[in-house]
Amino acid sequence: MVQNEKADVTVVSEKGQVVIPQTIRKKLGLKPKTKLLIYGYQDAVIMKKLEVPDVTKELEAIYRRIDKRIAKYGELNDEDIGIVIRDQRAKKSAK
Repeated sequence: MVQNEKADVTVVSEKGQVVIPQTIRKKLGLKPKTKLLIYGYQDAVIMKKLEVPDVTKELEAIYRRIDKRIAKYGELNDEDIGIVIRDQRAKKSAK
């Protein structure tokens, strides 16, 4: 923790819920539906913002590539679709 930061106090509800103070939510960019990874370590609870890739965007890119190939070459078989998926994954990992 940075020396100038003040600690905040929150209360655990009957359902086990806690409120993360607004200053921390703003600082970390925590919005509704943000996923957090939770660790219990000795007498501490550690929360880490979890960056989950947007699978929807990747699937849309794959569908667009498949549609283009179908328009150019006609229907694709399972092997052709596998090639498109591998190419998209390689393109994504190269970023």
